[in-house]
Amino acid sequence: MSLGRMRRSIDIVETVSAKDDEGFSAAADHIIATVRTIKDERHGSETWANMAAFATAVARFQFRKIPGVEVTTAHAILCDGVRYRIISVRDMRGIAVEVMVEKFEETVR
Repeated sequence: MSLGRMRRSIDIVETVSAKDDEGFSAAADHIIATVRTIKDERHGSETWANMAAFATAVARFQFRKIPGVEVTTAHAILCDGVRYRIISVRDMRGIAVEVMVEKFEETVR
């Protein structure tokens, strides 16, 4: 994983509940980190065929491990205006992190 391949910038965010002056709570995104990453979208390659367990995953992000930050499935990724839900996090030998994601579809009530 070379730095030359890491061309995209992503925000790793967590959703926090914030109360306004009147006591109403609203969800807000708190950016944990902004990193450069490699994005691999789902396609018919052998790599994706071997990852059948991740049938809902639409993309895979790989980035350098961030000191002092543990990325979990409770976080989300913002990339190019699209919000992704993290469904799997894998530590790659303590150097990098591989994250499998699915697009976050908000439901309208």
